[in-house]
Amino acid sequence: MSTLAATVDVEVPVRTAYNQWTQFESFPQFMEGVEEVRQLDDRHTHWRIHVGPATREFDATITEQHPDERVAWKSDSGPQHAGVITFHRLSDNQTRITAQMDVDPEGFVETAADLFGVLQHRIHGDMQRFKQFIESQGHETGAWRGDIARPDA
Repeated sequence: MSTLAATVDVEVPVRTAYNQWTQFESFPQFMEGVEEVRQLDDRHTHWRIHVGPATREFDATITEQHPDERVAWKSDSGPQHAGVITFHRLSDNQTRITAQMDVDPEGFVETAADLFGVLQHRIHGDMQRFKQFIESQGHETGAWRGDIARPDA
């Protein structure tokens, strides 16, 4: 299992950055390799991604979500991974977003991509593209302000 991390500072308020991040179906607009994300309900999403020539579909569960602070998830099927996105107010109009993921590559292509740093490069690029996406708009395309408590251990 590999741990990936990336951080980006965006020139929008923390509320705007968080609200946009909750719009999972917009992820293909700034995440490389993400073809589709469908929000099934408040806690569940379905993803279709590609890494090189391999296409994967999987379901994920949002395990914790607190407005303007964090969104955490884990995969339920397909490539095993889990992660958290955190939002930190730097000023009224600047937010630091940090992504941390644990990924267990599945198959030769994904293992090679991980070994050669492709996955780390991709997460860094995704964060930079999110920065461009949200700053160019200046506002979120929607929001979900619900709270999902961390499950009991």
